[in-house]
Amino acid sequence: MSTEPEPASKDTTDAVDPGPETPGTAQAPAPDAGDADGTAAPDTRDAGETAAPDSASADGTAAPDSAGAGETAAQVSEGEAELAAQRVERERIERRKAEKQGPIDAGGKLSGTAADLLAAVRAVESGEKPAAAVFGTPEPARRPAPEPVRRPRPEAAEPTGAAGAGPAGPAPRTVESVRRVLAEGGAPEALAPRTAALLGEGAEDALRADPWQLLRVATVRPEQADGFARALLGAECGPDDERRGRAVTVWLLEQAALAGHTALELPRLTATLAQRGVPDPDAAVQSTLAEGEALAFQDALDEPGARPGPPADGPEGTGGEDAGGEEGEERPVRVLIGLERYALAEESLADGLARLVNSAPKQDGSAADWEQAAASAPGSAADLIRAVAGHGLVLHTGGEASLAEPVALLRAAHALGLRAWAAAPGPLGRDRFAALLGGPPSDPDATGPAASGPDASAAVTVTGLLTGTEGPGRDADGALDLDLLVVVDAPQLDVEAGALLAESLPDGARLVLAGDPAVLWSVGPGRVFADLLAARVCPQIASRRPDPGPLGELVSGIGIGELGQVEAPGKEIVIVPVRDAGEAVHRTVQLVADSVPRAIGVPAEETQVITPGHGGAAGTRVLNAALKERLNPGPGRFGGFDPGDRVVHTPAPGRVLPGRVVKADAEGLHLSCTGGTVIVPRDRVDGSVRHGWALTAHQALGGRWPAVVVVLPGDAVQALSRPWIYTAFGRAARHLSVVHGVDQALPRAVAEIPAKPRTTRLPVLLAPQVPVTG
Repeated sequence: MSTEPEPASKDTTDAVDPGPETPGTAQAPAPDAGDADGTAAPDTRDAGETAAPDSASADGTAAPDSAGAGETAAQVSEGEAELAAQRVERERIERRKAEKQGPIDAGGKLSGTAADLLAAVRAVESGEKPAAAVFGTPEPARRPAPEPVRRPRPEAAEPTGAAGAGPAGPAPRTVESVRRVLAEGGAPEALAPRTAALLGEGAEDALRADPWQLLRVATVRPEQADGFARALLGAECGPDDERRGRAVTVWLLEQAALAGHTALELPRLTATLAQRGVPDPDAAVQSTLAEGEALAFQDALDEPGARPGPPADGPEGTGGEDAGGEEGEERPVRVLIGLERYALAEESLADGLARLVNSAPKQDGSAADWEQAAASAPGSAADLIRAVAGHGLVLHTGGEASLAEPVALLRAAHALGLRAWAAAPGPLGRDRFAALLGGPPSDPDATGPAASGPDASAAVTVTGLLTGTEGPGRDADGALDLDLLVVVDAPQLDVEAGALLAESLPDGARLVLAGDPAVLWSVGPGRVFADLLAARVCPQIASRRPDPGPLGELVSGIGIGELGQVEAPGKEIVIVPVRDAGEAVHRTVQLVADSVPRAIGVPAEETQVITPGHGGAAGTRVLNAALKERLNPGPGRFGGFDPGDRVVHTPAPGRVLPGRVVKADAEGLHLSCTGGTVIVPRDRVDGSVRHGWALTAHQALGGRWPAVVVVLPGDAVQALSRPWIYTAFGRAARHLSVVHGVDQALPRAVAEIPAKPRTTRLPVLLAPQVPVTG
């Protein structure tokens, strides 16, 4: 790795005042990051991951990222597709709630608070509002047998308005009434539209009856909601108010979801509630469960090396004693509390994946045809084709070079007559894979069926596929009209998007989840790909294709925890040491505008800057301001933007559309994004559009650029982890410059700081449904 600094330039960059925020981190310290367990401290929430600027949204719903949104009035806008997807999800959850006839799976006996929680869940499931007597000792019970396989029937999104227009907002009268009650309670009146949208027509009455409902707005914090409640309730307001306990419990669960957890262990939740000033955390959790605002689960845990024992609620007298005649030990359990939407999504995902694993895939082509296709594919691509021939679910792992193998699979499947499609979580990944899919075979000596195949149009986004704006559409039963689906960049899938995909696949279809397990996990809750790899419920094909060149060698080493010296004779890797954040900004602008175009031959428009967070002295805000001043100076007459500005548009939380500003008029800001023009209304520009010369690593996921400049200022040390560095460095295809101001924190992060754990239930949910493979 070359460490020769770039030559100094005579060009100067105007000093930019640092923002008040510190850089976002992989464990981004939300204002309550002081919680001992980190519950309320979400992972990095990069720009474009939230609907409101610099705030972590609690809505992680898979949202449309169709690049064609906004082209014509007949097409579905991002906002409309998002509403349709949410409507489908709500209907699915309601259907599942109606189908539940018993309590959740019990893995062992409980007592005390845990038993009380389980009893509350039973009462909620039965539709009764429990009295105090409900919280008694529950009788052991099991979940009913898994429901029969059912055809998914999601509805296609229907256009309801002009392209680029968002969903209809709350009625002006409702907004005005909410504005009055907010002013009365001393809360910012600017919260009125979002509060009215969340609480509906009766928002004013809901706030007066329970002022802590304001905490449902993503940017509001508990101390702010407390002040609002004191102003409205006066002497009636107190820290032991049951309403406050419920609201803070739900808020903590939302914060946990932003950090990637689908549920929280009960002791962790109650400890954090105590830190939040809730006098009786157990009562707060019980009240939250009784009102149906959260669900409780108990999952059996297998201790390493322990003998499997009988279920706690098995027949009396069977297996109750060990060989020594003593009573067998009960299996340990953990009690989890989670929000309904994520809990049911994870259950739906487990059911859908189990259906794929346990059912025989549709017989398209003979065994000899599949074997011939495999023989025509190079290397581990042949292993992938053979695995897909006989299994409904297959996992494929590898780096950037390994994408050639899903390409070979799709070509082989197409030649065999299968309706084969590829989907990526975002447009960057879709376009990157489409370029490979539309090109020539990766092996020039390949012949036969694998040498031909679908063109680039067979690559779509996951949300475009689900909403019908991209891809094959749905059959008469409401299932996706396909035989094989390959999802690339699978580590970006959260549980909600994964559940919708699994439920939408027809019987006999094949699903391949492909991705690099070393990159950052999904923005939304869950760790679907990592959980499936750990569960070992289906074939796993590891690519044997190494990423080439010095960049491939560097990134591969980082993946195993080593930051070694790499020879880069062609200046593929350059380290630019800096002393402080101001110098980091100056050298970054110099690299993008001068050094990389001159020495590497990559123009500024093909160079991407990546930095750990939005705030701080060298975050995306400061870097984008400096880069705009140098590359596209202008007055910023429309919300700080000018024609030609490089931007990222966030039509929904977690979805990022890169593009450029075309113009601005009375309709809003016109952006040229992948696939067409998007019009962002004036009132949404501030919350959904950012400059895009500099991105965070989560925003850059799925993309690759000829040149990448990674900026590591001194105040970014807390942001660094092995997955973050692996992801950021891996976005470079030809050249990587590292603006290095963190000294030994970089190799230490690579060696010692893995991905932050997430609490999920997918492996536990899959275990009784799917046998473990070897």
